[in-house]
Amino acid sequence: MGSITHTVVLYCRGVDSIFHKPSITYLTASATTINYIVYFCSSVIAMAQADSRNEVAERIGYITRVQSFSACHRLHSPTLSDEVNKRIFGKCNNPNGHGHNYKEVTVRGKIDRHTGMVMNITDLKQHIEEVIMIPLDHKNLDKDVPYFANVVSTTENVAVYIWDNMVKQLPANLLYEVKIHETDKNIVVYRGQ
Repeated sequence: MGSITHTVVLYCRGVDSIFHKPSITYLTASATTINYIVYFCSSVIAMAQADSRNEVAERIGYITRVQSFSACHRLHSPTLSDEVNKRIFGKCNNPNGHGHNYKEVTVRGKIDRHTGMVMNITDLKQHIEEVIMIPLDHKNLDKDVPYFANVVSTTENVAVYIWDNMVKQLPANLLYEVKIHETDKNIVVYRGQ
């Protein structure tokens, strides 16, 4: 039994406007071959239309800048008694305070197809300098940073402070997360919620 063949006039609608020539093809082929040709024609049209509009798939990238800063603080809430503060915060409630080395900011955004960057890393470094390094590095958070006058300087609240101030400096919706390594084992992540 031989395979059935059909003579088909195949017109790929849209191809003529993309390639600027008619796309009528006469062929004799089996039904299976025709299905492949129709699929191929549809794929070519979709690719050609996207290319003619200069469309490129939108890509999202992340940039993390690790920047260490040193600061000291005392975990102590003025709304709690000294006894309760000692019980909750333990040795971190030491009246003389204690210190940490903190770090890390991540931005997330579209990779610009012309520059290949989410943002210029030099700009990110400058914003980190203004928001983190100048106000926080080698400071007593409780005494030198007005924000912490009435806010307990936990690592969570340091992350919120950095977020709130970085958001003001960066283009809209670019800041992804603030991750603070208080110690090698204690890490806080804040994403603006």
